[in-house]
Amino acid sequence: MGDDPVDLVRLAEHLAADVGQEVVRQRARGLGQVLTKSSSTDMVTEVDKAAEALIVAALRAARPQDGLVGEEGASIEGTSGIRWLIDPIDGTTNFLYGLPAWGISIAAADEDGPIAGAVAVPSLGELFSAARGHGAHRDGEVIRCSDKADLATALVGTGFSYQPDRRAEQGMVLSALLPRVRDVRRFGAASTDLCFVAAGRLDVYYEAGLAPWDLAAGEIIAREAGAALSDLQGGPIRAGSILACAPALHEPFLELLGALGPPD
Repeated sequence: MGDDPVDLVRLAEHLAADVGQEVVRQRARGLGQVLTKSSSTDMVTEVDKAAEALIVAALRAARPQDGLVGEEGASIEGTSGIRWLIDPIDGTTNFLYGLPAWGISIAAADEDGPIAGAVAVPSLGELFSAARGHGAHRDGEVIRCSDKADLATALVGTGFSYQPDRRAEQGMVLSALLPRVRDVRRFGAASTDLCFVAAGRLDVYYEAGLAPWDLAAGEIIAREAGAALSDLQGGPIRAGSILACAPALHEPFLELLGALGPPD
């Protein structure tokens, strides 16, 4: 298999869909041990770890020269120039509580960033995907971001840090933001939020404090769907800072965030 974005996205789609179904089956049998990571509210289950192991094994079998990194600790240096970024269950808190907004997020990146990605959302029965230069899709159908141009009627998605002090600061920004937009949604999984921007279900999504595996698949899907993307200061996307939105809202939303105070 070469490095064609279409080949890479097909592999990502296949793995995300299959592992998503296996995760559903495992959850029905029980979550097993539930541990915490960066804080008492940042959780990981045995199912997260098992899902990552399945994805890593499949990628190593299909593309042994590629590198990869996963949220639950997988880290392999590659020689091909392609690196996979894996979040085996993005939205573990939702998964733990039986809420629907969680996904299996798998992306391939080269030196210029994400080149292909897929996000399976088993609770919705949906598979989002994109390959660089080939558009974004949901279950094989082309999707496009919203064409919203009025910030006052924009639906905004966001998320919060696991650290209490940062959550308090982010809450202050959010309280000032609320009167200036249509409303705010907090679904709890960056990958699905970015897919919702790609599909026009959210007009804006912004968040600070995310890791590369949180962003990679959703980033290429939102970008290929026509969304404007940057960090929260208007520069290139970076780990820990992302804004994805309808193109006409990009500058107005950046101006609004700047007026409200540092969001990250």
